[in-house]
Amino acid sequence: MHAFPVRLTESPKPLPKDVSKSFGDAYGDHMFLMDYDRERGWHDARIEPFRNISLHPSAAVVQYAQTIFDGSKGYRRADGGIHLFRPQVHVERLNRSAARLCMPPVDPDLVLDAMLRLTRIDSRWVPSEPGTAIYVRQTMIGTEGLMVVRPSNTYTFMIFLSPVGSYYAQGAGPVRILATEARVRAAANGGIGTAKAGANYAASLLAGVEAHAGGFSQVLWLDSIHRRYLEEVGTMNIFVKIGGEVVTPPLGDSILPGVTRDSALTLMREWGLAPSERPIDIEEVMAAGRDGRLEEMWGVGTAAVVSPVGELTYRGESVAINGGRTGPLVQRLYDAVTALQYGKAPDPYGWRVDVPTE
Repeated sequence: MHAFPVRLTESPKPLPKDVSKSFGDAYGDHMFLMDYDRERGWHDARIEPFRNISLHPSAAVVQYAQTIFDGSKGYRRADGGIHLFRPQVHVERLNRSAARLCMPPVDPDLVLDAMLRLTRIDSRWVPSEPGTAIYVRQTMIGTEGLMVVRPSNTYTFMIFLSPVGSYYAQGAGPVRILATEARVRAAANGGIGTAKAGANYAASLLAGVEAHAGGFSQVLWLDSIHRRYLEEVGTMNIFVKIGGEVVTPPLGDSILPGVTRDSALTLMREWGLAPSERPIDIEEVMAAGRDGRLEEMWGVGTAAVVSPVGELTYRGESVAINGGRTGPLVQRLYDAVTALQYGKAPDPYGWRVDVPTE
């Protein structure tokens, strides 16, 4: 364990009354911070009361979007214990995102210790209601005030907690999605889509607003070159099952390597399903929807876990998927992943990391 000072709050906040129907509406009592400069590297690691931070008006994060984040979840088990789900993989991805945006890597062991210690200190914030979790958000920002476009020389790294319920208002039920050709989430062949960078999410906002105005829950992103091949859905990786074949787009520099995506692929391969990682043309999906071969479609991600798609619209044409109901494979995946997350099933993969009680 790494040693760093802890300053506890003198004014604990009241816990939210109902977490199950909220996502990111409340934050824990404490946060982890550390700072970086070129001379000292990362330094001054500490846990202190949750607070606002102060920034130079010309900070790199403000002017040039030099910011990345990642987020894992913690779960309270039936026995009252708490564990984090695959936190090490999230930290590894954070460091890959940092490299892409010219930001300094963090020590994975230090960050894991900080995540566990912060969750233990704020353990009263970890909800126990079905479908709820504690979201553990890691964030790195460039803090140097500058006008020249270059990487910052100073950074702040933060970890904070938020009790969460379902990401979507309809819970785990099927969603309606809109495939857009007008907007792209990230550029292929050299873009930053493979990084969990704030700029990718800013680029997605307008299409999301347009989709919501049309009654859709999320946007199905197509590739930036041909505007034909499926990439992601909203903030999630996408899967389809067509004529018995389970397919997901191959990873590249415009698709985020999702941790839940990896978990789903691992489980399905163990079930003997042999999912394919290959390009998926939107026309192939629509044709399969018309003739009944589009059996299931779903998104996977840390926030929503497994989210079935009940209806897909493209160029004004809509196709229902499995009659607008959750399909059997999606349900099996959801049940299997959540059983692992909540400690209701054995963990042969070592994905759960217990939060110490002292």
